[in-house]
Amino acid sequence: MSAVGGQVRHLYVHLPFCAHRCGYCDFVTLVGRHGEHGAYVDAVMRELRLEGGILAPRLETIFLGGGTPTFTEAGALEGLLASLPDADEVTVEANPETVTPSLARLLSRNRVNRVSLGAQSFNTSLLAVLERRCRPEDVRRAVHDLRDAGFDNISLDLLYGIPGQSTAELEADVESALALAPEHVSYYELEAKPGTRFTHAHGEELARQADAMEGYFERVVEALVGAGYRWYETANFCLPGREARHNLGYWLGRDYLGVGIGAVSTLGLERRRNAPKLAGYVAALARGLAPPREIETLDEETKRRERLMLGLRLDRPLPLAAVGSAVEPAALSRVERLGLAERRGDGLVLSDRGRFLGDAVTAELMA
Repeated sequence: MSAVGGQVRHLYVHLPFCAHRCGYCDFVTLVGRHGEHGAYVDAVMRELRLEGGILAPRLETIFLGGGTPTFTEAGALEGLLASLPDADEVTVEANPETVTPSLARLLSRNRVNRVSLGAQSFNTSLLAVLERRCRPEDVRRAVHDLRDAGFDNISLDLLYGIPGQSTAELEADVESALALAPEHVSYYELEAKPGTRFTHAHGEELARQADAMEGYFERVVEALVGAGYRWYETANFCLPGREARHNLGYWLGRDYLGVGIGAVSTLGLERRRNAPKLAGYVAALARGLAPPREIETLDEETKRRERLMLGLRLDRPLPLAAVGSAVEPAALSRVERLGLAERRGDGLVLSDRGRFLGDAVTAELMA
């Protein structure tokens, strides 16, 4: 069963184009393709018109991810932004080196009110390991350009566990991020997927430093919380009232529509995955057809398990009624005795120690 038409309030738009595919990346990305940006954006707008009846009259959130959305040709990007429905929060991901004063103004005049900058690190050597094309000064310049264009909601994405990263370099990265006073920080452990060239090049070093990762993240949490940021989700921190509302929709199990190649939608008990091939996507929509996609029917138990996995990432209690049989009662008693979780009213929330262990605690709880 799909969601009731006209009720979905979260929209994801995938813009896959990038200047370079980093070795650790396993997202649906396309390098260059400058001559194809316009045709792809036209196809995305057709898919939006085709699926428009699913969306509520006004949305809570829109998120443009990639790829590097701000690498998309400026005219095509502006046309897409202008065609989007109204939303309370409109986020665009950007690589710092793509941000210029003119791009910042383009985003601002087209109702974008939140930008997520993929900084990753402020260390030149570590950026080289990651194959990033930006420099530390690009991040600082991008933030200043966005501020000058009126943006008061900027997020920085950073990584820890980069091969060769010392604790001193980690602490320097956190200090550099805080100096820019972003409203939001996402701090992820670097994950190199099996089969990527990054794993081939750095697999031994990643394995060697794996045991140190919990200690690295504890330093991140201590520094950001000490600076006044709320640790509201496993890898996300914000100043008061500056949660990533789009991602919060995912973590709370809300329905969302995804458009573009590789985009995923969850609509009631139906999950869609658009195929990742550009040519087939553009051709189908040019004929007025839905793009090639896989459709998975979810059962209620799967939904409850997903709600458990995502909801326990938050610092707010997860209503136990929402997960029901997904929680194993004896396991719940064990994690409570160990001080890894506690009940608050009718909900369950992980303790700080439980949050550092994260997925392991969730796996223990799952029936």
